[in-house]
This record gives sequence, structure tokens and C-alpha cells, in this order.
Amino acid sequence: MSGIVVLISGRGSNLEAMCNNTTLITQIKCVISNTSDALGLEIAKKFGIPYTIVEHKQYKTREEFDKQLALIIDSYNPGFIILAGFMRILSSWFVTHYSMRLVNIHPSLLPSFIGTDAIKQAFATKVKVSGITIHFVTDKLDHGPIIAQAVVAVMPCSNVEELANRIHKLEHLVYPFIIHKLLTGKVQVLDNGLVTVKKEDCDLITLSEFHSSIFY
Repeated sequence: MSGIVVLISGRGSNLEAMCNNTTLITQIKCVISNTSDALGLEIAKKFGIPYTIVEHKQYKTREEFDKQLALIIDSYNPGFIILAGFMRILSSWFVTHYSMRLVNIHPSLLPSFIGTDAIKQAFATKVKVSGITIHFVTDKLDHGPIIAQAVVAVMPCSNVEELANRIHKLEHLVYPFIIHKLLTGKVQVLDNGLVTVKKEDCDLITLSEFHSSIFY
């Protein structure tokens, strides 16, 4: 197993961040979308990455969709499956099939603000800080062993859009960085369920803008 398959549903901004990483782009074996109008497909085309569409609406059950999705993923034999704005809740079968190989990014500091509209929830609650969480996926929504978290200040953001832009900028920096760590064997899951990520001297250079806010 090697490389990654990226699952998307929408504009693909995190996919674009991966593609702009000269080391990571060579590891993307395929992009799969569950919608035919996902803007992220144009990014795959632009960078010459194989892509396919598996429309969930064409399947009667979640499990049927997931099994077709898995057939395509398995044909690429990836090391990891990366969720990048993939707006489908995956079945227990799918999560078990890719146990500790399925990775998601969520725009909050989990376990706070699970589910959709996490950024709006954080802004409305007037918390002092929010951020992102990168984690392995389990069959419990927005749970699973946490690989890394990164923090941004909510204030002085004057509206939700400003906070969203701040969080997305952080996502685009940290997600490719952590995926590279996964692919190079620098991430280890301990027997107690905690995840450790090997730190290297070059990390502070790679994460020069946000390194003081990242915990991994």
C-alpha cells in the first residue's frame, strides 16, 4: 500500500493545498467525488490527477454506495484515504474496512462543535479560540484518535466569514503537513489509543507562520 486517495464533495480547497505541495501531489493516486458538479474535480483535471465520480444518489442504501466506493479505492491500494470536504456519513462497514487508514479534518477543536456548521457554532458561542482537528475516523461522528490540532483566535473576527477564512488558511497549511507525516511513517498509534507524531527540526520552518498554535 502506498499513496493516498482523496474523497471530496465540493470546492476542493484542501485538495488544492495538497496539489500545491510538490512532495504530496505525487502521492495522490485518485480523487473521488460523490457529486458530479464538485468544483474540486476541476482541480484534479488541472493537476492531471485521475478522478472518478460515484454519485451517492444512484444507490438505494448507504452501504451499497460505500461498497462501490471501496471497490474503486481498493483498486488503487492506497496507504490512506483522505476526507477533504467529503459530505457523507460513512457506514460502519466502510470505517472498519479502512480502520486507522481513514483520515478526516474538522473545522473545530474536537470534541467541541461536532457535525456541520462548526465554524458558525464557534462564532455564535463566542469562544476565545477555535481551530482544526485532524483525526482517524471511527463509526462515531467526528470522533476517533486525534492526530493533530491547531488553534486560531476567534476574536477579533468580526463575522463568521472572517473566522472561516482564518480556519481554512490553517487547514491548507496543516493538512498536507500531517498527511506527509502519515505517508512517511512518522505517525504512531499507541496501545492506549493516543497518537504520537514524530517532530523534526525542519517542522518549525515548514510551519513557520502557525507552529506555536499546532499540537501533535
